[in-house]
Amino acid sequence: MVCLPPGGGQKKKENLLSEKVDQMMEWSSRRSVIRMNGDKFRRFVKAPPRNYSVIVMFTALQPQRQCSVCRQANEEYQVLANSWRYSSAFSNKLFFTVVDYDEGADVFQQLNMNSAPTFMHFPAKGKPKRADTFDLQRIGFASEQLAKWIADRTDVQIRVFRPPNYSGTIALALLVSLVGGLLYLRRNNLEFIYNKTGWAMAALCVVFAMTSGQMWNHIRGPPYAHKNPQNGQVVSRSAETGRVVVCVMDPELYSWQQSGTVCGRVSHHPSSEYPLIKLFLFVCHMLQNANHLE
Repeated sequence: MVCLPPGGGQKKKENLLSEKVDQMMEWSSRRSVIRMNGDKFRRFVKAPPRNYSVIVMFTALQPQRQCSVCRQANEEYQVLANSWRYSSAFSNKLFFTVVDYDEGADVFQQLNMNSAPTFMHFPAKGKPKRADTFDLQRIGFASEQLAKWIADRTDVQIRVFRPPNYSGTIALALLVSLVGGLLYLRRNNLEFIYNKTGWAMAALCVVFAMTSGQMWNHIRGPPYAHKNPQNGQVVSRSAETGRVVVCVMDPELYSWQQSGTVCGRVSHHPSSEYPLIKLFLFVCHMLQNANHLE
């Protein structure tokens, strides 16, 4: 008969928990997002004991999977994980991990998961609830939206720090240079500045861009397109789950429709100052009539 010291099981549990936390911290020090296969996922995410929360991105990043949305979501996820890793509030209470389908297909089967990317929160205690699965279809996968969702589930506030992007500054500098060069070359004849047609076309471009939902893209940060694995649908019909590809098509449809609507008045205007514009609107009118006949 062997007598075991009291509290031996509890001591073993504490040692196991300490080993898991130390291992997660070591991985996190090397890389903000910890890559996991099936064995690591079951040991460090699913199996107790665990006193830390884990955010898992289930994805398919291999080129043969042809998942462009996965790559876009991964970039946002990396920004969020780096923001947490290098913040002053970083602790061992929250870790960011990723499970790729080609490295952990058994995990996808275990969770009955048939689409990617998917974000899930595994709390320190208990099982994940419905709200622990991020609603990517409705909200999008911008880092700021993910940070807000994590704050709701874990009470951990993450301030997102994005790496500097100078593409906008460079584009603005090129635009200013182009406009300045044009004004310099035409400095002796600046009548085109007072051209009503030019300003009207510019205003229409702005209107078509805004009505297409481009501002919605900047606010929500949705993917370009996302294929529904159940029905193969690429573009969602819901206004709350729009995609960037819709905003590429909408301005063209609006421009043809509205141009055809106003061309009746313009084409019959007695002034012949803009024959090319009138010809363009006449073609738009014919296309609109053909569309109505269909």
